[in-house]
Amino acid sequence: MTTQAAVWIFALGTVSLTTAGLCAAGQADPPGADSNAPDANGPTIVLDYSAGGRMNPTEDFMYFVPLISPTLVRREISEGNTQTGRMVSVTWQRDAGQFTCVCVFKMVGNGTQTYYFDPGQMIDHNLKEHPKGEPLKNILDYIQFHGEGEGRMEARGRLVNDRSIVDQVDVHFVNNKNDVSPVTIRLYSVKPKDGQYDYDNGYNRIIARVVTLSFKRTDDTPKMGIKITSLKNEGAKEGLWSRVKATVVNLFIPPLEVDKLGNQTMIDFGHAVYGGEPTFTFPRARNLEEMGKAAGAGSAGAEGR
Repeated sequence: MTTQAAVWIFALGTVSLTTAGLCAAGQADPPGADSNAPDANGPTIVLDYSAGGRMNPTEDFMYFVPLISPTLVRREISEGNTQTGRMVSVTWQRDAGQFTCVCVFKMVGNGTQTYYFDPGQMIDHNLKEHPKGEPLKNILDYIQFHGEGEGRMEARGRLVNDRSIVDQVDVHFVNNKNDVSPVTIRLYSVKPKDGQYDYDNGYNRIIARVVTLSFKRTDDTPKMGIKITSLKNEGAKEGLWSRVKATVVNLFIPPLEVDKLGNQTMIDFGHAVYGGEPTFTFPRARNLEEMGKAAGAGSAGAEGR
């Protein structure tokens, strides 16, 4: 796969998630809609920065994935999974009415957590504006968190009349330059067969290693920025060429349209960390389904690493 092809592959792939955003199938109700209902909340994570502070299940940390998704998401956790995470430290910088808050987090333990985006919904949504009979290019298949890692969340904003307003939240899945991100995504393409587009006819599966996701406050359609460190064909080894391709692709990746509730949740999470809150509770993601336990790390987990 040439560098030029890689650029077009990933650029086309981002269109797939954006198009799916036309219909937020099964997503949670908007903020304020029956917020006192018993099932209105998702998991609560503890924001404890002390040495030996409380650990949180990694699936709670990653709960933002189904919240930002415009389609049904199925979560698969590997059998015997021991992944947990905790906050390590938090620092603040304030200058001339602007502020930056940096929170370092650490994930430990063994196993894999994979979030599969419903292929039927993803394919159907992409077909709405797609030329009849042409292959669908690079649909988002899954997001996966494998093993351990240390990262950081950066919340940036402004102070207005003694009020703090978070404008952007960046989640970095590495904290040091030479670290390897534990987060990967898989894209696939589908050719029509007898006029039908089916996941079983998928081909050209591509693995990208994600290093940063970015969320911005907005009154318009929210979009998530993404940065990758590796791009390769499924089954191929990661190396210098996969990193070179990722560097080039990062120059062309447009932001992805995401669900409004998920975007606002990430902004609220940044504000909770900046404000020194002891806990943060996610709203419930009603588009999340559990797939049960997968034996070992699963085939996807082995490929993701």
